[in-house]
Amino acid sequence: MVYIREAHAIDGQAPMANGPLVEEPITDGERHSVAKTCVTKLSLQMIPAVVDRIDNAVDAAYQARPDRLYLVGRDGRIAYAGGRGPFGFKPDELVDAIEKELAKPTTETPRRESKPGARK
Repeated sequence: MVYIREAHAIDGQAPMANGPLVEEPITDGERHSVAKTCVTKLSLQMIPAVVDRIDNAVDAAYQARPDRLYLVGRDGRIAYAGGRGPFGFKPDELVDAIEKELAKPTTETPRRESKPGARK
């Protein structure tokens, strides 16, 4: 999971009355703090999480707002790109993409064994 800017900060474009009571962070440290609170309150600790820097480079590159699901394949390429949330947020499609990716054969090159006396 990549935590990007807070979608419903009280000083943001779309605050929610019943949403989080946080202001949009202005430093990387503040964003890390808000992200940690979000992960904890949503019980997402089982998912590895990283935080987009305050320059919002990941958000811009992946058009991630307000939420979006992506799967990076074993080859490092995007294996699944969901639609923009909330209506394009379809976890079942992501599950299917994960299963399809896991079913692909691995393309790891077998390690060569060195022969006795061979140069390394």
